[in-house]
Amino acid sequence: MTVNILGTEYTITIKKYDEDKVFERCSASGYCSYTDKEIVLCDMSTYPDWENESARAIENQMKTTLRHEIVHAFLGESGLSVNSGETDAWARNEEMVDWIAIQGPKIWKAWQEAGAV
Repeated sequence: MTVNILGTEYTITIKKYDEDKVFERCSASGYCSYTDKEIVLCDMSTYPDWENESARAIENQMKTTLRHEIVHAFLGESGLSVNSGETDAWARNEEMVDWIAIQGPKIWKAWQEAGAV
């Protein structure tokens, strides 16, 4: 699967936890590679301590992670992630990216209801 990020095609790949060392090394359930133009998600049913979660919980977590990584891709492709400061690096701040990823669907719905899109 691919997604268009500001004119650049990113490949979306789902891997099992043990298929990619980044998941363990970074304690991550997904990541965005700006250089490879790829978003990689962990199949959460293979993630440690997620084996007993419901299919719905796993699906919701993977969607949230995908939104999060897409936000990283947008910030990267726009040049903001590398130019947001050496110290603060606001465009790489995980809390900010999480906020956008979690609140994005609600913002989109409010825009639609208000006729703003």
